[in-house]
Amino acid sequence: MRFCFSFIMSTPRVFFSDLKSGKCSSAVEARLLRFWEAKNVKRGGELMWVDMILIDVNATMMQATIYANRLSRFRSKLAAGTMYTISGFDVARCAQNFRLTDSPLMIRFNDSTAFDELAEPVSPLPEEGFRFRDQSELIGLANTNIVGAITAVKSNVSDTPGEKSRLMATIKLDKDSTVTLSLFESQAEAFHKRLEDMHGDPRVVVATSINPKMIGGGLFLNATSGTHVYFDKETKPGEDYFYKLVARDNGVPSAAPLLKGYAKVETLTISELISFVASAQPQDIDFVCTGRVVRLDVDKGWCYVACAKCSKKLQRTVSALECVRCSNPNAVGVLRYRLELAIADSTAEGTFVCFDGVMTKLHNLRASEAGQMLAVEGENPEDMMVPPFINDMEGKTLTFQVRVSAFNFTAHHQTFTITRILKEHERIPAPDFVGGNDEDDNNLGGGGHVPVRNDSGEGSSGPDKKADGPPADTAVEKSSRSSTSAAKKARVV
Repeated sequence: MRFCFSFIMSTPRVFFSDLKSGKCSSAVEARLLRFWEAKNVKRGGELMWVDMILIDVNATMMQATIYANRLSRFRSKLAAGTMYTISGFDVARCAQNFRLTDSPLMIRFNDSTAFDELAEPVSPLPEEGFRFRDQSELIGLANTNIVGAITAVKSNVSDTPGEKSRLMATIKLDKDSTVTLSLFESQAEAFHKRLEDMHGDPRVVVATSINPKMIGGGLFLNATSGTHVYFDKETKPGEDYFYKLVARDNGVPSAAPLLKGYAKVETLTISELISFVASAQPQDIDFVCTGRVVRLDVDKGWCYVACAKCSKKLQRTVSALECVRCSNPNAVGVLRYRLELAIADSTAEGTFVCFDGVMTKLHNLRASEAGQMLAVEGENPEDMMVPPFINDMEGKTLTFQVRVSAFNFTAHHQTFTITRILKEHERIPAPDFVGGNDEDDNNLGGGGHVPVRNDSGEGSSGPDKKADGPPADTAVEKSSRSSTSAAKKARVV
């Protein structure tokens, strides 16, 4: 008697740590921790792919990507927290600057990929996973996670239709270092609503997939499309950090009472601006003014040699340039704009200063490029003659945004810092959320300033290079009110 045996060959199972570059026919069991869409903002938000973070039985996390042309097969199956068996996929190397996990590899779904929900894994799969970095490790990384104590929140989230929503949270990490996390649009609104709806005030925040950026020597973090925010005990790392704070009892204030909204950017005359800082309480706020450039204070120069790392002015020694802030006796210097100018309208005259970002955007020319055109061998760059395009600013009428900070409310303030020069027909901007200071301006290249759209759809750095605005007298007629009224409208609520 003959017996026929039928063998069903099962797909071999592997771990993430076993994967190598190339095609993989084996199967992995993993839990989907988080997923989000990646869109091309230059093409009207066109969907490019979906990114995922997966975790296997060994708590190894790996990035996976499904491109838009294959997404229809898998979209209905995607659910955070669900377990899956994945097989028949490609394994590729991650871009070094955009790794979402510690693994140098990533999974790419292809036409042969099987992606099936798993009810009973061979071994239990972890329910969460994060990679955290301290402040020193955050610099230069992308798409990383943080856990820390939330100490303050500023928000302009409101019910006003069409207004851009922004929120800025101050987070205290270990070793008493502090960072600022900025969220925009729907993420800002969700964060704001959760704070308002919570019965108690959160102490701990866990934020995923954030991008760090150095601005003026400070570390700022920007949310990405993949950012998820968790409070207090919603995650195991958050719970551990929460109880560590309780044990230390370090007096970290709760965040909800500190939730503040920004006032709208008001238009003031120069007289009202001067009166405001003389009578109001110290605060950080923005105004818009219009006036004519009556003279340039070229005796104080038009540029300075700054530290390439922190943008502070370098100190000259006998043989080198020293950065005091960075404690670097051999710092690398870069030329940056700094120009003081007197601007007047029909009410008063004030002294204003434009830094590097504003001047570069206005003239479409970096200070280093202007310096190369005027350079004389052996001459100190700071002593070079004033470029003709800067001299041409005298006599022009400008509409500009002014940043008023606590420094302006002291008896020693002499200048107001211009943070943006508006072009003709450009709308009054919303307040900026990533600030500089009165010595450096690092708003070039998206250093925290949100582009402002005008009536034609162009951004604030659009093709129109003219800085001339409406006549100063017209702006004065539209905003002729007392400094008391200005103080009321400018109050932070």
